[in-house]
Amino acid sequence: MSDVAITTLLIVALFALLGSGVWIGLTLAGVAWIGMQLFSSRPAGDAMAITVWGSASSWTLTALPLFVWMGEILFRTKLSESMFRGLAPWVNSLPGRLLHTNVIGCAIFAAVSGSSAATCATIGKMTLPELAKRGYPEEITIGSLAGAGTLGLLIPPSIIMIVYGVMADVSIARLFVAGIFPGILLATLFSGYLAIWASFNRELIPVPDTLLTFGQRVYESRHLIPVVLLISGVLGSIYSGVATATEAAAIGVVGSLVLSLVQGSLNWATFRDSLLGATRLYCMIALILSGAAFLTLSMGYIGLPRHLAEFVISLGLSPFMLIMALAVFYIILGCFLDGISMVVLTMGVILPTVTAAKIDLIWFGIFIVIVVEMAQITPPVGFNLFVLQGMTGKEITWIARVTLPFFFLMCAMVLILWWFPQVATWLPSKM
Repeated sequence: MSDVAITTLLIVALFALLGSGVWIGLTLAGVAWIGMQLFSSRPAGDAMAITVWGSASSWTLTALPLFVWMGEILFRTKLSESMFRGLAPWVNSLPGRLLHTNVIGCAIFAAVSGSSAATCATIGKMTLPELAKRGYPEEITIGSLAGAGTLGLLIPPSIIMIVYGVMADVSIARLFVAGIFPGILLATLFSGYLAIWASFNRELIPVPDTLLTFGQRVYESRHLIPVVLLISGVLGSIYSGVATATEAAAIGVVGSLVLSLVQGSLNWATFRDSLLGATRLYCMIALILSGAAFLTLSMGYIGLPRHLAEFVISLGLSPFMLIMALAVFYIILGCFLDGISMVVLTMGVILPTVTAAKIDLIWFGIFIVIVVEMAQITPPVGFNLFVLQGMTGKEITWIARVTLPFFFLMCAMVLILWWFPQVATWLPSKM
């Protein structure tokens, strides 16, 4: 059979299994087994056993369940309430006032979470009731929260960066460092848009309750001390070279447990719920990664990645056109798959093409994270949209509409990243 026929058959099998409700990890493994059994000489069962075991027992991947657990613990603490009290006095003088707590709160919590959905849900629990009580328009409140929640993927530590680092065999610590400046820049774009929107809609922004003096604002900032200490412990240990990403994740778990204990929210019920929640989420991710590893091996034996790379090279696309084509491809794919599935499903095919185009894999990792962020707010499968639908009771289409400006800001961020690659590559080059 030709490559086109084989690819068509496997794509049909993939969507047939997904459409029938089979778990994504099992779907990937099933498609890989079909491909290897029908179109290669290696025994599929033997290859699957070895590949799945090797993927599941990867030491690099150990950081992932620990960061997931840390996010689950913090989700059940009073951290979000403390962050709001510490941030609110400083943003009251900005155009848009308390709307900026969505962006700044998500940026701060992203630095201790690693999950977009957890960031969106945690900060949403804090800001949505407070902003609604003060009379802020729900369109911009919910839209900014959905957009800013995606920072949980870009600002390190990031679960998706760990997944990409394992798939692309690049340093996770360098990926974490590379995400700092783009994360800050994207948060700045979000806040800048809120300030511009508020300048044109002054009548919709409530007046502040009280204006505190500088000394009073500094005093209220004491509520930010716990989260600053936790961020410093996790990221500082990585960037200083004291700890690997896995060891830093363990530091984060211990720190979040201590923080929860000090705040009085740690008891047997919260400990058990956080551990079970992290276990469920990681088991889902691990199954997807194992299936994707087997699919990558199967595609390698069939030769599809090599042939695809040769085809793309034969088109004579410039690196810019290749990146733009991949951005469109991932945006469309994000309408149907979650971020982790997108990465693990496509890396085996995309990476040879990217490598052949001589695109830096650290830079490409940040690009992938940004386009995966877009998938978090694109219907029908947008995790942040689902989270906000559950919290607000609004329709998915309504939430997607009010989030659209932030989607376009992320598109602009992709262009900025291309025109100024140093935003992502300068800091890792100093390690």
